[in-house]
Amino acid sequence: MGSALGPDWHEGLNLKGTKEFSHKIHIETMCEVKKIYLQEEFRISKKKSLPFPRDHSNQSVTTDKEIWPVYVELTNEKIYGCDFIVSATGVTPNTEPFLCGNSFDLGEDGGLKVDAHMHTSLSDVYAAGDICTASWRPSPVWQQMRLWTQARQMGWYAAKCMAAASLGESTDMDFSFELFAHVTKFFNYKVVLLGKYNAQGLGSDHELMLRCTKGQEYIKVVMQNGRMMGAVLIGETDLEETFENLILNQTDLSSYGEDLLDPNIDLEDYFD
Repeated sequence: MGSALGPDWHEGLNLKGTKEFSHKIHIETMCEVKKIYLQEEFRISKKKSLPFPRDHSNQSVTTDKEIWPVYVELTNEKIYGCDFIVSATGVTPNTEPFLCGNSFDLGEDGGLKVDAHMHTSLSDVYAAGDICTASWRPSPVWQQMRLWTQARQMGWYAAKCMAAASLGESTDMDFSFELFAHVTKFFNYKVVLLGKYNAQGLGSDHELMLRCTKGQEYIKVVMQNGRMMGAVLIGETDLEETFENLILNQTDLSSYGEDLLDPNIDLEDYFD
């Protein structure tokens, strides 16, 4: 068990590979990591690793002659040598060190339940980030997701609530909990997730609208009762601020229909 990676996980690491070759991606589907070997462990095991497929012209090479710092064995019985391995599959609240001798209320996912002021069930004990479970009535377009960005927002808000409580003052829910928003990069494409971007909790009562320009952009919006509930923006779309406002304001967009994503309509100016 380790901590969440965060945006700067590679700081201090030398990410230069053992060999120079093009940045082609190879994906193995329907499998998981079975075992990881260090270089000496792999030598003793006398197992053979596969070369990363580079093209379809040389299918006769079945054994990788390179010596790698680490090897990964997958559940599909394939083994690959690597410079380093990043293996991450979700986040589990690490509450165990705090449970012994305490009677915290826990959420269904095992996190410490916190109210709208990040206060746990124990007096004067607050929690924020991956360890907590948001137990207040959330905004219709916000959901908890254990990301470093949300953990930072929660930590800042928890400190604000603690300071206010010590002074006997009240504090309002922070604006960052009004709308779920996350920005990252994937295969060097800008990725923006807004609101109920995957129709979380909306059931079947919703519709999706798509716009895709190959190699440039991918836009998906989630609509419910003529109002935008979420969006996925991939590429330099320049629509994130416009869509953020449309989701927050719950503007009735039913009259626009599929024209809402018409590339010939400048939405950014239209809804400014």
